[in-house]
Amino acid sequence: MLADRIEGKWIDAFAEVFERCAVRRGDTAAILSETQSRALNVHLAELALLRLGARPFHIVLPTPRNPHPVPVRSTGASEAIGRLAPVVTALGQAGFVVDCTLEGLMHAPETPDILKAGARILVISNEHPEALERMAPHEDLEREVRAAARMLRKAKQMRVTSGAGTDLTIDMTGAQTVGVWGWTDRPGTLAHWPGGVVVSFPKEKTVNGTLVLAEGDINLTFKRYLMSPVRLLIEQDYVTEIRGDGADAEMMRAYLDAWGDREAYAVSHVGFGLNRRARYEALTMYGRRDTNGTELRAVAGNFLFSTGANEFAGRYTAGHFDLPMMKTTIEVDGITVVREGVVQPVFG
Repeated sequence: MLADRIEGKWIDAFAEVFERCAVRRGDTAAILSETQSRALNVHLAELALLRLGARPFHIVLPTPRNPHPVPVRSTGASEAIGRLAPVVTALGQAGFVVDCTLEGLMHAPETPDILKAGARILVISNEHPEALERMAPHEDLEREVRAAARMLRKAKQMRVTSGAGTDLTIDMTGAQTVGVWGWTDRPGTLAHWPGGVVVSFPKEKTVNGTLVLAEGDINLTFKRYLMSPVRLLIEQDYVTEIRGDGADAEMMRAYLDAWGDREAYAVSHVGFGLNRRARYEALTMYGRRDTNGTELRAVAGNFLFSTGANEFAGRYTAGHFDLPMMKTTIEVDGITVVREGVVQPVFG
């Protein structure tokens, strides 16, 4: 386990990212955390903001009781605020919000109101700062993510295939696409660090085919590399069958079934990673306490398939899987953007 102490190099890394977020001397900044947040990241955020001459303040909320029948991990939908209006108001007026909650505000119900008030939010994923430092964002990553997002916003179809048997088709018409490169400097926007991923939320009844999670692909809810293949049959957005004989398939079936919610079987978003600093083998390098798995979502060339909530298709649930898949081929309107897990030179 890595040591939880303040390091000057980590203050440097946090300050550099906050500078990219247009934090200037005299600016107000809110640091949002909860009682189970990684204290080291909260402290580093404060020290980095002070180094830049900003005026930070803390909002610390009690980590709420888990209302669900199973452990919940990596949903991107923090329940810490619990719709407390004074908290939402304070965050909206802060200008800059450093989000250190466990699950993050990406899909939290309060986030639209915070952004509408003009705040910009940087979600610091619940990673050890050793990983955050290593994956500090840079301009080349921003350019590539922006180009990929532009392509997907205009796309009509995405097709994903693999030697393991994946053959999935997504109608991209009207899909909502988000590209994240690791910082945000515009009011009313949100980003997360680490970044380097582009994802699309398809409209309803647009995803069909077969998805084969091969040995070595990743289930990030379980923080586990798959030991045996899992075959998902998907019809009109919903996983209708999970085939596989090993523990990976059995655990996936049991976890989804425990929700008692059909929407947990639905497609949330699809996309791919573009961060060449993100490492596929990272889960072997960190204890489970020290990683939230955001690095694996951003690995260049993965196909990121996720189940669960998709507000753009009118589906809501706390059940969620993020499943980065390697060695797939991704075509967008006939253009190969990833070939067998390798990003192609199509994003400039």
